[in-house]
Amino acid sequence: MKNLRISSLFLFAAFFVLVGFSACDKSDNSGITPVPSNMLTASDQEALQFMREEEKLARDVYTYFNDKYGLQIFGNIASSEQTHMNEILVLMEKYGVEDPASEEMGIFTNASLQQLYNDLIALGNNSIVDALIVGATIEDVDIRDLGDAIDETIRTDFIAVYDKLECGSRNHMRAFTNQLEMRGETYTPQFISQEMFDAIINGEHEQCGG
Repeated sequence: MKNLRISSLFLFAAFFVLVGFSACDKSDNSGITPVPSNMLTASDQEALQFMREEEKLARDVYTYFNDKYGLQIFGNIASSEQTHMNEILVLMEKYGVEDPASEEMGIFTNASLQQLYNDLIALGNNSIVDALIVGATIEDVDIRDLGDAIDETIRTDFIAVYDKLECGSRNHMRAFTNQLEMRGETYTPQFISQEMFDAIINGEHEQCGG
């Protein structure tokens, strides 16, 4: 069964690779004076829009599994992902970047993320263990994508937000892998290195800033 789960994960792992950048409480954004979006590179704009929907994907998947399985970890981390979405939205509003995120659960502007959401839900519906593996996989790819976004921008405000979100994703990874270990299962990283993964799960819970 474990090998079947891993094989299933690799069936949709290609979606994570293809999507890339090609395709706390709610923040109060009042009083922010927008900065013209033409001051951003195309890469910065695309990264914001992609990360906004990628964080929504995480929130929507975890909300779905919280409703299905009633496991507290999904509800807690779904709330955190909403905070991550809000952090990205602050930057989008600051720079006047169009928000692609639908208000509907499970609906995405990015077609690859839409397909990925559908695949993740289908896999996690098999069992609570599969749902936890899906959670670890989402955090795995989030850490990779946030690291790439940090490397590809020179804007300090972007880097500060991405750093904070990556810190949160490391905590989420620890939480999901701990839940899997309690059930006699392990997670093998697919998107970050084994060395980085080991450092994360062997580290302590981090405080990710205000």
